[in-house]
Amino acid sequence: MSGSQIRVSGLSGSHRAPARAMLKAVGFTDDDLRKPLVGIANTWIEIGPCNLHLRRLAVAVKDGVRAAGGTPMEFNTVSVSDGITMGTEGMRMSLVSREVIADSIELVARANMFDALVILVGCDKTIPGAAMALARLDIPGLVLYGGSIAPGRWQGKDVTIQDVFEAVGAFDCGKLGAEEFAALENAACPGAGACGGQFTANTMATACEFLGLSPFGSATVPAMNASKDDVSRQAGALAMDLLQRGLRPRQILTPAAFENAIAAVAATGGSTNAVLHLMAIAKEAGVPLSLEDFDRISASVPLLADLKPGGRFVATDLYAAGGTTVVAERLATAGRLQQSSMTVTGRSIGEEAARATETPGQEVVRSLDSPLQPSGGLAILRGNLAPAGCVVKATKTTPRHHRGPARVFDSEEQTAEALAAGKIHAGDVVVIRYEGPKGGPGMREMLAVTAAIMGAGLGESVALITDGRFSGATRGLMAGHVAPEAASGGPIAAIREGDVITIDVEGRKLHVDLSDEELRARLATWKAPAPRYASGVMAKYAKLVSCASIGAVTG
Repeated sequence: MSGSQIRVSGLSGSHRAPARAMLKAVGFTDDDLRKPLVGIANTWIEIGPCNLHLRRLAVAVKDGVRAAGGTPMEFNTVSVSDGITMGTEGMRMSLVSREVIADSIELVARANMFDALVILVGCDKTIPGAAMALARLDIPGLVLYGGSIAPGRWQGKDVTIQDVFEAVGAFDCGKLGAEEFAALENAACPGAGACGGQFTANTMATACEFLGLSPFGSATVPAMNASKDDVSRQAGALAMDLLQRGLRPRQILTPAAFENAIAAVAATGGSTNAVLHLMAIAKEAGVPLSLEDFDRISASVPLLADLKPGGRFVATDLYAAGGTTVVAERLATAGRLQQSSMTVTGRSIGEEAARATETPGQEVVRSLDSPLQPSGGLAILRGNLAPAGCVVKATKTTPRHHRGPARVFDSEEQTAEALAAGKIHAGDVVVIRYEGPKGGPGMREMLAVTAAIMGAGLGESVALITDGRFSGATRGLMAGHVAPEAASGGPIAAIREGDVITIDVEGRKLHVDLSDEELRARLATWKAPAPRYASGVMAKYAKLVSCASIGAVTG
């Protein structure tokens, strides 16, 4: 077959013969190269369970593309496991990886002029990174979530990685024996799949469905469920259908779509990281989004899903109950769903909600007349400690008010040492600073500390504020994303040991009992600390990254 008969513009013509020759070296034929090229961006990595099975799913996706008349071309990008790096220097790399994932997918897709794209994701930063890349590229495509891990069993109950983190605090203070501790460690993660509660991975997978970027119902199918390969084949075929229909991500990513995603996060008690990630995706899509949008929407949406970390159930239970379509149906009935928003399936989200099949007697998603609480799980606080805002996860178990003396630490490690030494007491407000986007850099999650606080039995009596982030598995009264951050000279940099801090969730206030004059005087003598990294990707990130209040983006 001559080059002039190859119709795909990126590979047609005599001048593209060298490219075709190289592609033939790896097994592609003239027939393959006549067809639309569909990039399969795979975030597979064997370091941790979240993405471990994505190689298998990629095979099924490619089968679906071929059956629908396209040619799949698989490539990889990076991934960083939050659960594995948590509480270490490595955790600084997690949020940075979101930008690298988006950038690398963009680079490969543009370089190879793909006609469409399927992005296979599994863990916390791969999902928003994928959505950011799709919005940036604006070629037909979708995000396919690998699914959740099954819960482990320990002492007759379901457990997740959250239980292991909290057990650290219990073990360190002598409340849990070594043998029980080891048994929990060995049981908590029984196989492939992302962390089982409505932590960040499942939160963002839910958000992608409600944004319209993932096929509805695909995300809640567990990682090792027998039907996951069928879901993957269908996703490959759907990419070709999107190409034929000419439906592009920015046509889907409307303001209404973001309202739906925020409503879903609020209704399911999702991770505060969704605030950062949805703002970053919105920026790529050119959609205005602010912290006030999260607070407004969450205040108007009931908390319906009884999911960990604040609830009883895990993601596999949600799947058995009927999946995210049940949540969509509830929101539609409540008038809290923008029903005309389009999804990649070609159906509106209202049509998807109408297709819900709820398991009789399920207890995971509450009825509208019996919500867990009348408002959703997110709250945005402001005040003289957070003039640009901060984020609180406010579920049914979260205390709504705390006032106490500041215990000030300039890193997560300092805090962990104080906690392990028994130096954190009931009534304290733990302040962890210089862990923001620039100061970290990388805005580490504080799960190791917050879980240890819970495990030590201080969850109801100690509050925590930080310019860093929290894991989706965090619970308790914890205010994160405090902005401006300490490294940028925000008021949190001026806090001293013993200053009295008030966290008022209902009043949406984060306040320190200092006058404006005193705060200004302290900040006038403040000096920025030396950067933790002088070169490399982390130094580059620290120079480029924006405030958490606008998504901690680098572009």
